[in-house]
Amino acid sequence: MKLTRRRLLQLGGTAVTAAGLPRLAAALDYPTRPVRILVGYPAGGAADTVARLIAQWLSQRLGKEFIVDNRPGANTNIATETAIAAAPDGYTLLLITTSNATNVGMYAHLNFNFLRDIAPVAGVVRVANVMEVNPEVPARTVPEFIAYAKANPGKINMASGGIGSTPHLAGALFEMMAGVDLVHVPYRGDAPALIDMVGGRDQVMFDLISASIGFLKPGKLRGLAVTSAGRTPALPDLPTVGEFLPGYEATSFQGLGAPKNTPKEIIETLNRETNAALGDANFRARLAALGGVGLPGSAEDFGKLIAAETEKWTKVIKFAGIKPQ
Repeated sequence: MKLTRRRLLQLGGTAVTAAGLPRLAAALDYPTRPVRILVGYPAGGAADTVARLIAQWLSQRLGKEFIVDNRPGANTNIATETAIAAAPDGYTLLLITTSNATNVGMYAHLNFNFLRDIAPVAGVVRVANVMEVNPEVPARTVPEFIAYAKANPGKINMASGGIGSTPHLAGALFEMMAGVDLVHVPYRGDAPALIDMVGGRDQVMFDLISASIGFLKPGKLRGLAVTSAGRTPALPDLPTVGEFLPGYEATSFQGLGAPKNTPKEIIETLNRETNAALGDANFRARLAALGGVGLPGSAEDFGKLIAAETEKWTKVIKFAGIKPQ
């Protein structure tokens, strides 16, 4: 029997559809077994806390356990490489953080292209920092601090939790936009940096609100402004840095990603349930306790944020000449 071209195309289309049915069925039944969320930080930190909050929510909503798998090291690159190498079946996810955006500018040679190799799933939280000074610093506003810094170039110590950390980058952006010269003093984490801030060894820090609020409330440190685009409920009396330096914004973010080629049905399921969490008052309260606000939106929205943050921080890193430790 002679087959026409049209009939061949019809049969070919049927074969392709049949081949895709098992994959579609698996996506629609998702999840049928536990899911792991890779986190590039040790247990107990802010990113780990966010991962456990969303893991608990998704476990309850989807009926299978979502397990946090901590893979610290290389500024989250170990966890990222593990996620990229995983099967694109929705059973390995990555907690995407600001580090994934900054690593592009920090590392000259990465074994992956993050924007290409990870599919954005959903944003979870955006966290502001607070610009704070030791009480001995004679500045009570951002303009006063800028004037003080310009009068004392290279004499004011800026503490951070480490080279390339969010406080370091927030401070570097401030230097770039305000035209001031601060001396960066990196520590191994926020805790020792805050101790030296209180002791007066360092004068300014752009730290996470959740880490600093215990020092701000009793007046051990003085908050000048928050680094988010808008004022934050955690410190409602503080203005934003952007009110004095238009366009300034330095926040950290966390969300979920998956290996590229993960079925869109699975991504849509995870995005829908994550947005449901961000609509829950109790879940939002847990994020607020960390100094953060929810980051709702589509997977595409989250992808645009990652791309924009990558471009922004690459420019800041090049300006400041920041190299990884």
